[in-house]
Amino acid sequence: MDIGTIVKVSGPLVMAENMGHASIQDICYVGDMGVIGEIIEMRGTVASIQVYEETSGIGPGEPVRSTGEALSVELAPGIIAQMFDGIQRPLDVLEKQTQTPFLGRGVSLPALDHEKKWDFVPTVKIGEEVETGDILGTVQETKVINHKIMVPIGVKGTVKAIHQGAYTIDEVIAVVETEKEDKEITMLQRWPVRRARPVKEKNNPDVPMITGQRVIDTFFPVTKGGAAAVPGPFGAGKTVVQHQIAKWSDVDLVVYVGCGERGNEMTDVMNEFPELIDPNTGESLMERTVLIANTSNMPVAAREASIYTGITIAEYFRDMGYSVAIMADSTSRWAEALREMSGRLEEMPGDEGYPAYLGSRLAEYYERAGRVITLGKDRREGSITAISAVSPSGGDISEPVTQNTLRVVKVFWGLDSILAQQRHFPSIDWLKSYSLYLIEVGAYLDQQLQVDWSGLVTEAMRILQKESELNEIVRLVGIDSLSAKDQLTLETAKQIREDYLQQNAFDDVDTFTSREKQYHMLKTIVLFHEEGQKAIELGAHLPEVMRGTVLLRDRIARMKYVAEEKIEQIIELEASIHATMKDILQQGGM
Repeated sequence: MDIGTIVKVSGPLVMAENMGHASIQDICYVGDMGVIGEIIEMRGTVASIQVYEETSGIGPGEPVRSTGEALSVELAPGIIAQMFDGIQRPLDVLEKQTQTPFLGRGVSLPALDHEKKWDFVPTVKIGEEVETGDILGTVQETKVINHKIMVPIGVKGTVKAIHQGAYTIDEVIAVVETEKEDKEITMLQRWPVRRARPVKEKNNPDVPMITGQRVIDTFFPVTKGGAAAVPGPFGAGKTVVQHQIAKWSDVDLVVYVGCGERGNEMTDVMNEFPELIDPNTGESLMERTVLIANTSNMPVAAREASIYTGITIAEYFRDMGYSVAIMADSTSRWAEALREMSGRLEEMPGDEGYPAYLGSRLAEYYERAGRVITLGKDRREGSITAISAVSPSGGDISEPVTQNTLRVVKVFWGLDSILAQQRHFPSIDWLKSYSLYLIEVGAYLDQQLQVDWSGLVTEAMRILQKESELNEIVRLVGIDSLSAKDQLTLETAKQIREDYLQQNAFDDVDTFTSREKQYHMLKTIVLFHEEGQKAIELGAHLPEVMRGTVLLRDRIARMKYVAEEKIEQIIELEASIHATMKDILQQGGM
């Protein structure tokens, strides 16, 4: 191992000379303590090294050793239900080894347990032809995830030997005879985090991801393999929205990256997820979750790596044929780490001091999401859905991180501070937000539910937009200037806002709403609107309609608290609306 010498230390950036033997993206051990860093720039024989640990106490003259390897993650059984830092060091093992709850420096740890034995069950026989991506066998890693052991990238040949039984991730479980040599295969693969794992082909993402959050599933859906951004000011509820999606979305696996956010938010995840039961499997949510914590008090450079560590783990499980959701909270903190390193490298700054390559780095990250056909003969389909929070300063979405994100994602859930102050959660602004998947999802659900879902959504959004127009008139000349039909539109819009879009994340029933219940809730509100408008056209007065529907509107307001198994109570409401409006007309003498 060739050794260089430190010539300059500037925060997380270390410069070392005599590094002509090293390459860009090589991992290095920096200083006498051997803290971990990565070469991000080479000028002649002087390397600029981004250090992933605290650099205080390190000075010029100390040695730098390059490993000659890129920053990589270990991919094998033992990943799920773990909590790693930004460079995949297991935090619980790190705490035991350093005897402190704070990060120790210069501690080199394997990411996974190399001593634990896993029960390997082969799915191929000796003599079978296999290629990259084919499944050799499985390991039941958790009650929920069956970990598939795949043929590594670049290996193709005939299975010469395969072993069933309990093995560690380093022990040989199969031998594949290739054209050149016999290749011994273990359960462990390593993959450089900055390189996307290859796939056979990319498909159009048109299957909706159900989140159980009504405002998202109805008006601004995201698909499996899609990408969404959640920008919003401090306190608007970005993290709770991401927690809700991580808890309730119908994916096989969740990778949650806490990138530069407050430590107490990761603590909430650690405390909540093991206790929560996944509605799809009946098991603890941690049985299908991987956590990557790089909170605001951890070294800033490791934030930059944490996003790539997370997406590489997500790609590995996607290659098994699973649908994965990756939550990044938040990409603004990741971009701040980029800005800090760029400033220390004395690069030419772009908008607001961010590096000129901010947009391309964000695009590179989101492009790794998608719905794909994986490598291998059996054409498995897997997907990665990328959902990222963005924390613009002062809630100003015209700043560079938000704008560059919106260029590459297709779903924008814009959080509004005024809605948050009014305690309307999720505080997604229905007039500013959008989803470019709405038409595909509408067509898919019309077919799946055998109902006019897209027509219902269009009508509900029309009512909300009409309310916005009418509110302008009300502010100028008062509500009495509106026609009876317009006043009823305001009442219906209020029902959509308060009884449908507003959702309590901490209520056992209201926290999650199935697609079927969403349909019947929305249909009931739109039916109330249509029948009320008909009654007014036939001569009923608005006060009569409002007096006669007090109990009905109270039942509509309580729909969100009706349990999933009692959905027929909501369906019965539809008949009640017809009967009530008929009574109002008869009493009015029509």
